[in-house]
Amino acid sequence: MKIRASHILIKKYGQAEQILSELKGGGNFKQLAKTHSTCPSSKKGGDLGQFGKGQMVKEFEQAAFNLKKGELSGLVKTKFGYHIIKRTG
Repeated sequence: MKIRASHILIKKYGQAEQILSELKGGGNFKQLAKTHSTCPSSKKGGDLGQFGKGQMVKEFEQAAFNLKKGELSGLVKTKFGYHIIKRTG
């Protein structure tokens, strides 16, 4: 099974919390990803495309697969920083 997701990757916890708060208040995910994400996917509004199990780091994968389509995660900590994940398909 494959899913599709986008994410915003932030190094600092405080900044990640602030962006998550903006998103919950109706902020535009793609725009915030382009502006703040440190991942190369930021150029595509955070879109990571489709992926299956075993392709992402464990913490990210578990969070992404537990989301329903259109749902937003809380902060997910990995060795890369803090992710805010949105399942898109």
